[in-house]
Amino acid sequence: MAKHIGIVAATAEAAASCYRRICREASRVLGEHTHPEISIHNFSFADYMNRVWQEDWEGASQKMLASANKLVDGGAEVLICPCNTLIPALHEIRERGPAPWISMVDVVVAEAREQRYKKLGLIGTRYVIEAAVYSEALEAVGIVCERPTESECNRADRVIFVELVDGVVTDDAKETFHDLVQKMADRGCEAVVLACAEASELIRPGETAIPTLDSNRLLARAVLAAALE
Repeated sequence: MAKHIGIVAATAEAAASCYRRICREASRVLGEHTHPEISIHNFSFADYMNRVWQEDWEGASQKMLASANKLVDGGAEVLICPCNTLIPALHEIRERGPAPWISMVDVVVAEAREQRYKKLGLIGTRYVIEAAVYSEALEAVGIVCERPTESECNRADRVIFVELVDGVVTDDAKETFHDLVQKMADRGCEAVVLACAEASELIRPGETAIPTLDSNRLLARAVLAAALE
């Protein structure tokens, strides 16, 4: 029997995308229309962002714990949160959860090590960049992490918070993210971490000069593997 997966949701778009990816990947592994039991719980994204804007990571952590507890009460046995902006909050509570957590950072680092990358670019919201959770985890295993400039962070922020979290995907947004990947390639990066769960709607595998490590896709694959252990 596969483990019951619990998704602690923040943005509807990221949670829905991760849910779909788990189901699609499961169908390839387990057979048509087959996937583990999956539950999603979602407090309002505004509840989280009001805390993030105030840098109240403990408050955001407690909100995530409350969501996780609801999921585990409903039978969930393994937990994920497909929202990179909340990674600092997750890493505050990952050892205190009511069930094991799988972190986007861990699965991205594992993939980077498997591919033997030495230098990676990082694209995400300024909260992800400033928290340095990704860069510290990568550098701890000997991988150089190239962070975006302030102006590049602002460009990414505008696309993510004004468009992507509301499910709006425009040609301008795609052009912005493709340009950010190219800038990382110009700086000698071998690949780029898409530390924004919604960014997979902007960049498809093979579309860019260098590969991308899509945190959402990697998380979906990792939690499915954990559920099937």
